Amino acid sequence: MNDAPVVISVEGVTIAYGEHVVQRDVSFDVRRGEVFVILGGSGCGKSSLLKTMIGLYRPAAGRILYDGEDIVTAEGEDRVRLLRKFGVMYQSGALFGSMTVLENVRLPLDEFTDLGGEEKELVAAAKLNQVGLLDAASRKPSALSGGMQKRAGIARAMALDPGILFLDEPSAGLDPITSAGLDRTIRELSKGLGITFVVVTHELQSIYAIADRCVMLDARTKTMIAEGRPADLRDRAKDPYVRQFFLRQADPAAAATEGSRSS
Repeated sequence: MNDAPVVISVEGVTIAYGEHVVQRDVSFDVRRGEVFVILGGSGCGKSSLLKTMIGLYRPAAGRILYDGEDIVTAEGEDRVRLLRKFGVMYQSGALFGSMTVLENVRLPLDEFTDLGGEEKELVAAAKLNQVGLLDAASRKPSALSGGMQKRAGIARAMALDPGILFLDEPSAGLDPITSAGLDRTIRELSKGLGITFVVVTHELQSIYAIADRCVMLDARTKTMIAEGRPADLRDRAKDPYVRQFFLRQADPAAAATEGSRSS
């Protein structure tokens, strides 16, 4: 995996809303075919970084390169071409309730391809099959469980065959068994199809199950404080906060504060 080519480079990125800095000077590479996790505590800017990486937010500083091309400065057809390199599954799945599952997955094909109707149906059905959801093709999203909605969201993100998939909190709101099944699907898609995943999550069990590498953002210092394999960060990280996170230990300072309040 270490020899795989770099497909995304985040270089010195600072995210800010006006004068409020969320993260500063964030840099890392994502390599082809790996499952790369962006993690950290609540409010650290994980989702803001994801939205910056996919071009929804413009960074206050820095570059985001896809195969060496900067999506921040790209315009017109060049920007459209870069955006086609990836698909996105948002936290809620973001399915249209008035459409069937198949119609939801087919939507990107309707918008961006010249395929015939039958071809679109076949492609959409194939994507649903890849996430184990073909039997639900004719159902409405409201008839699906939370885990099935997430799978449908992944299928739609795969519709145009991007090489990269961004997943925002895929395990949020799922029970442990459903979450484990979704983790397995992500690993199977990564290994079987060679898809590169960038996943935002703070769910420890999912991180250990899916991540080849990860970076950790910190709300206190407003920057990236760790990068590496989950087990290595758990066992050998120099920053005690990183070890606390991976070992699921309470922050002694926070515990002391809570104790003083209760007394």
